[in-house]
Amino acid sequence: MQFSAEQREFAAAINDYCRRELATVAQRDAVTDGGALSNSPLVLADMARNGWLGVSLPEEYGGGGAGFVDECIFLEESSRGLAPLTGYSTGLTAAQTYLRWGTDDQKKTVVTNLTAGRLEAIALSEPGAGSDLAGLRVSARRDGDRYIINGQKTWISAAHVAEHILVLTREDSSGGRHQGMTLLMVPTTSPGLTIRAIDTMEAHTCNDVFFTDVEVPVSAVVGEPRNAWKQLMRGLSIERLIIAAMSIGGARRALDDVVAYAKEREQFGQSLASFQALRHRMADLATDVEIARVFLYDVAAKIDAGLEDDLSRESAMAKMRCTEVAKNTTLEAMQMMGGYGYAREYGMEGQVRRALAPPIYGGTNEIQREIIAKTIGL
Repeated sequence: MQFSAEQREFAAAINDYCRRELATVAQRDAVTDGGALSNSPLVLADMARNGWLGVSLPEEYGGGGAGFVDECIFLEESSRGLAPLTGYSTGLTAAQTYLRWGTDDQKKTVVTNLTAGRLEAIALSEPGAGSDLAGLRVSARRDGDRYIINGQKTWISAAHVAEHILVLTREDSSGGRHQGMTLLMVPTTSPGLTIRAIDTMEAHTCNDVFFTDVEVPVSAVVGEPRNAWKQLMRGLSIERLIIAAMSIGGARRALDDVVAYAKEREQFGQSLASFQALRHRMADLATDVEIARVFLYDVAAKIDAGLEDDLSRESAMAKMRCTEVAKNTTLEAMQMMGGYGYAREYGMEGQVRRALAPPIYGGTNEIQREIIAKTIGL
């Protein structure tokens, strides 16, 4: 894996910012209301000023015009730096759908928002439709020059801080389960739209979103009406890579921190780093992280080569492996740090909490394994 000099400088700049501004729990608390926020407006504003947000999005719509490898560098390094901007990845996922299927006005609005640090959300899951997304029930009824939306979405990341939500709806129930779906761009200020936080083990990230006769104009349709399923199936490779890149950044940070702790901490008159049992565990973790990271960037390079639509297998592998490597690395790091791994002061417990959800969202890893299994003839 060879980065250009410019890409190495980009990674170093993000790393330097995070070391200066976000290195300690106290620093992160200061910009997240004591850890209550998963997205810091101050950090988003700083990164927008530096031109780092939307680095892979087209320049014609206000993005940076770089490749997806560069985007993965940003996602990896900002996650490694524990930057509180989880909503950015959600906005980036939504932006990819708008860029492929949206109107020029929709593309310009979403990309401009994202590069300025204003977030966007995407609403797919429902109480009865998670992995089985074709079971969705949120309805969109066409009435002249408008749509009227009713129903509930759940587990919607960043809805509470987004300017718009890209909502998957069912417009027509007369056909098959994968037919009749329409994507709509819904402002979060719309009358009848209610956002309610879901209390989880992390800072406020996820929400229930309720639609009660929410009206949007026909111009809110993203792509082709009643054909949203095919639209969503294309572009999933990028969503999986976004999650994978963030996870591998988290894995690297956990490894960095446990290695540093092992060098400093003494027991039985010698540093923890001198004990073979711990040295070998950390060596195994370093190997797992590097193998997953190399594979991640190999897939990202293929996206930049225009092969996105042929990467369902590789992107599923990357999402599944990187998220599980991150989960295992943080849990192992917590164990090796003993009681201090459990203490908030040292930060590892927060890293563990952040690593537990990615194997579930963006398509559970069980679903990723099903995708992979089909590609090997099972």
